[in-house]
Amino acid sequence: MVTEEEALNILEEQSQMPPQENSMSSQAYSNISGDQGNLIQWQLELDNILERIENLLRGNVLTDDGKGNIDFRPPEDKSLVILNEYGVQLIMNFISFYMNRNTILSNYREERIYEILRSVGHTLSDVFYINYEKMGLDCVEKRSRYPLLVESILNVVESAYNRALHGEERDSLRKARIVNQTQSLGPAIPQGGHGSGFSSLNPFKRFAGA
Repeated sequence: MVTEEEALNILEEQSQMPPQENSMSSQAYSNISGDQGNLIQWQLELDNILERIENLLRGNVLTDDGKGNIDFRPPEDKSLVILNEYGVQLIMNFISFYMNRNTILSNYREERIYEILRSVGHTLSDVFYINYEKMGLDCVEKRSRYPLLVESILNVVESAYNRALHGEERDSLRKARIVNQTQSLGPAIPQGGHGSGFSSLNPFKRFAGA
């Protein structure tokens, strides 16, 4: 079984590798037992975020099936669907280059984050402008919503990079490891043995041997 420290070291090392080479990271933190492993998994697992983004790009809406199950489903109002399948996959592929563990476990300066966001914004605008018909923006109503899509995507990318601001995400994992290691040592035992703190205050102890 991989220890917590070993798993975190693996995650940090593989955060510097291309996505196709860091598949072991999921196995690393999945082998950590207990709540600490769940915390690490929750911090580093981005699949649920990407899944939510894809559903929103498809125009899917959260609905209740009447049995307490809430899930994304295609909308009854088809005007909510802005992109076609090609458009959704093109944007998801683009986002995936930024929304990954390599990003959140990196160390970025604030100025560099602004530079990246500026570049992302320009690139997205160009992609929509050049490929709008192929992406499903085939009417004025749909084309009028493309700024909304660009802004929403930029906010998602910004959130990912802010987690890497000054390496704070990586530092938070290190701090969690230190706290967990400290707690695993157990409570400190007072010197002098059990109960020594109040035994001298017992007035009847003086007569115990009488």
